Amino acid sequence: MQGKVEISGVNTSKLKTLSNEQMMQLIKRSQSGDAEARRELVEGNLKLVLSVVQRFMGRGENPDDLFQVGCIGLLKAISNFDTSKQVRFSTYGVPMIAGELRRYLRDYSPIRVSRSVRDTAYRVLQCKQALTARDGREPTMEQIASELQMPLEQVVGAMDAIAAPVSLYEPVYSDGGDPLTVMDQVKDTRNTDEQWLESIALREAIQALSEREKRILALRFYSGRTQMEVASQVGISQAQVSRLEKSALSSIRRSISVS
Repeated sequence: MQGKVEISGVNTSKLKTLSNEQMMQLIKRSQSGDAEARRELVEGNLKLVLSVVQRFMGRGENPDDLFQVGCIGLLKAISNFDTSKQVRFSTYGVPMIAGELRRYLRDYSPIRVSRSVRDTAYRVLQCKQALTARDGREPTMEQIASELQMPLEQVVGAMDAIAAPVSLYEPVYSDGGDPLTVMDQVKDTRNTDEQWLESIALREAIQALSEREKRILALRFYSGRTQMEVASQVGISQAQVSRLEKSALSSIRRSISVS
């Protein structure tokens, strides 16, 4: 959204802001049914919505859709804000807007979560918003679990389940050169493309061996038998086992080098 001047028909460069005193007066009027006060509140807090929406960008969602969902969260915050509390509206509004965006991303996520887990997560989010409004700060997971009388693991698990997926290509750090992405931090350094291709080549090379050669290699390198033990089990001499083993290994090396 950087450099975007207009979003959902709103010119972001001309958005106004309201003082805390103006906010309190307008909220009281809005909650009393004053539609004009409600409109002024929305216009005066669109920058707040934008600041929250920016945290949810880069997930493949349309910025206009996220902005509109954020505005729904703003309207809910305006309706439910308690002006008698010594709390700034932004302290209450931000988690309300973020919660609405999380619910939207959760419900439309390509990763499906069971209804029971979604319901638990929704209760957690509601509790989090209520505790934030009451205490003027964001509660810990332990406090939420205590308030809901739920095991901490259930609360954390529900929130993890509805978390929006992160792209493997999302940059996490950049010093002016190529950015460091999520993939760079979580990629498997043991099972690389090169190792995967070598594994395929090795499997195909083994498949090309005779049944006797396969059996000898299996006994020697998987079962850990000596050549004498293999000879006794297969019913040939130790010299034949040695010759067949060397021949099979040479055949595998040639096949892999050609691949």
